[in-house]
Amino acid sequence: MKKYINKFATLLALVMVVTSCESDAELTVLKSVSFPAAITSSASKIVLTEDTADETATTISWSDVAFPIEAPVLYTVQFDLPANTSGNKAWLNAKVFEAGNDVLSKSFTVRDLNKIATDLGIQPNADGKLAVRVVAAMDRNIYSEPIEITVTPYEKAVVFGEIYMPGDYQGWAVETAAALTAIEKGVYQGYMTAEGTALAFKLNTARTWAEFYGAGATNEDLVRMDDDNLFLPSAGSYQIKVNLNSLKWSATAYAWGIVGTSQAGGWDNSTPMSYDHQTKTWKVTADLVPGALKFRLNNKWDVNYGPADESKNVITKDNAGAYTISEAGTYEVTFTIDETDPNTNGYPATATCTIVKK
Repeated sequence: MKKYINKFATLLALVMVVTSCESDAELTVLKSVSFPAAITSSASKIVLTEDTADETATTISWSDVAFPIEAPVLYTVQFDLPANTSGNKAWLNAKVFEAGNDVLSKSFTVRDLNKIATDLGIQPNADGKLAVRVVAAMDRNIYSEPIEITVTPYEKAVVFGEIYMPGDYQGWAVETAAALTAIEKGVYQGYMTAEGTALAFKLNTARTWAEFYGAGATNEDLVRMDDDNLFLPSAGSYQIKVNLNSLKWSATAYAWGIVGTSQAGGWDNSTPMSYDHQTKTWKVTADLVPGALKFRLNNKWDVNYGPADESKNVITKDNAGAYTISEAGTYEVTFTIDETDPNTNGYPATATCTIVKK
């Protein structure tokens, strides 16, 4: 009898649990989310030219995607060849560009679109089609229906040459001024570390004062043979870009640094290096302790270099390795990299470094 009573009690408890679940809990279903309208491109057929590289080629726009959760929606734009947008490997090799949280459009310059098209295999001076879609991400990814645009890319001209940047930082001696290297026709790029208040400079087309550029209506405008000086924003390291086609220039904060447990910031904060324009090398003298050391750009992990072999001074992009500092002391660390045009060509696979205890 006791056996039957125990079975009855177990059955009764199970019924009560099921009844409670049916009355107290609601069945949840993942709500459908989609783009409310088709995405658009401000241009559908675009002939790209090197002379207009800095101009906007197209702007991709979309409507807000409503998720059932109140939170920011991250949007990205993807480009691929139409032939690669179906099947098991659909969109796997797409070029992806983040627009931002709750941002409903993203513009692409002629230079941007030319690189996208040629990277995906569209031949210069020939029409080709690109498929474009937008991804909305929150608790899941929602994909727009793709659209197609037609582009005609250009073949980037091989350019040579330099311009020069005499200024306060080196006593206005054009003979020893920093050189900016041509990366496109009429476009030059280089690097500079300014200290203290030594911020004024000019831009010379040769290592003479026969032709130079000074400031125009604003500090970002260039005027030929103008006596008004140009100025860097403040002390620090910068990537300098000069466009003599549009007579504009810019200085973007930019510095390689050492990172790891051997330096003061650990893995969270880099110690910035300074650019030596004469040797085209990044340098820092720092007090190090036993620990790890590698290199990264702009205090972020987006671009970093580490050694595949600690016995060598060649370091590899995105390598997880680090040098081991075994003895505390003051070290001079250098970093040398060929980065004449990272925006177009990306960063090289390898760089070199030295780590010397003083």
